[in-house]
Amino acid sequence: MNQTRRIGEQRADDVLGFAASSILFSMMTLTFVDVVLRYVFNRPVRGGFELTELMLLVLIFAGLPLVTHAGEHVTMDLIDRFLGPRLRALQLRLTELASAGLMFGLTWLMWVKAGKIAAYGDTTDILRIPVGPFVYFMTAMILVSGLVHLFRAVFPPERA
Repeated sequence: MNQTRRIGEQRADDVLGFAASSILFSMMTLTFVDVVLRYVFNRPVRGGFELTELMLLVLIFAGLPLVTHAGEHVTMDLIDRFLGPRLRALQLRLTELASAGLMFGLTWLMWVKAGKIAAYGDTTDILRIPVGPFVYFMTAMILVSGLVHLFRAVFPPERA
């Protein structure tokens, strides 16, 4: 079972990592093309800034579950050295549970906000790309991060 869990986790990491890498490469390509067109032909990519903004949004939120799963959020270990192994394990679980609860609360708030944005029909200024699906994507990634925190609370990583 443990091996199956690791394979599933690795596949999820691979998919999100590939998506993040693809988006980053697309952003670099768009920026390169935009700069060349702007300075050589005086014709920038129409809506290039909007596309970069949206890709950056997707990149950041696609990376959130990866960072959460790897346990690479910024942390402070002010009291860890004063705690024994059992209390540290309890502290880790409680921290993961609190983080999961905060993520689930944020998911709910974002879901409500996404519904309002979608109902208003908000779009980007130049290309008129609907913003609602991007906010729903943000919401989904926050939810996934919350689920990862919950998973880490129930099954703490071996290296912790």
